[in-house]
Amino acid sequence: MRLVALSSLALLVAGCPKPEVITSPWSDGFDRPEVGANYLNTGGQYRVVNGMLNIQGARNHPLWLKRQLPRNATIELTVLSRSPEGDIKVEAWGDGSSYATTDSYLATSYVFIFGGWGNSTSALCRLDEHGGDRKTRSDKKVEMGKSYKWKITRKGNKVEWFIDGEPFLAFDDPQPLEGEKHAHFGFNNWGSDLYFDDLKITPH
Repeated sequence: MRLVALSSLALLVAGCPKPEVITSPWSDGFDRPEVGANYLNTGGQYRVVNGMLNIQGARNHPLWLKRQLPRNATIELTVLSRSPEGDIKVEAWGDGSSYATTDSYLATSYVFIFGGWGNSTSALCRLDEHGGDRKTRSDKKVEMGKSYKWKITRKGNKVEWFIDGEPFLAFDDPQPLEGEKHAHFGFNNWGSDLYFDDLKITPH
């Protein structure tokens, strides 16, 4: 009986191939009616509206890209908030499956928040968006209805974030997040009405 159980488990594991790693430039323009099979939805009402990914009220239930990020890569996307509170949020180099089970959420990734906490603070965080090591600024607010071009780069220990071609925040991590538990990109959201488009991932 034990042998049969172990054999069944081995077949089950064999039937779940590891996510493919992105090894050449990859993009998604959301030019389709549905979100699609490339993503794992952990519980948010993600949908495609007029060729853009839309989400509101996900309460830290990310939409994870199933394909794995390279260890070093550039991530580019267009973002827009239709809420006065701004609060535009994504995660990068996370585990590809985690989500909030209570109002308190500990990420598995680097978290990028533009105009969070009532459009008062922007932050680049490692795992904990309330952590003492996060990098913040409060001089730039999200303008409701304005599109922004984001670029996130990671090389070695350094993660850098650019908005509309200008350096925004950076994190030099002495213990970089890496390995299969830190290899996915995710769209995320708390309550604001957000739109995402033109996702491009380039290994380097």
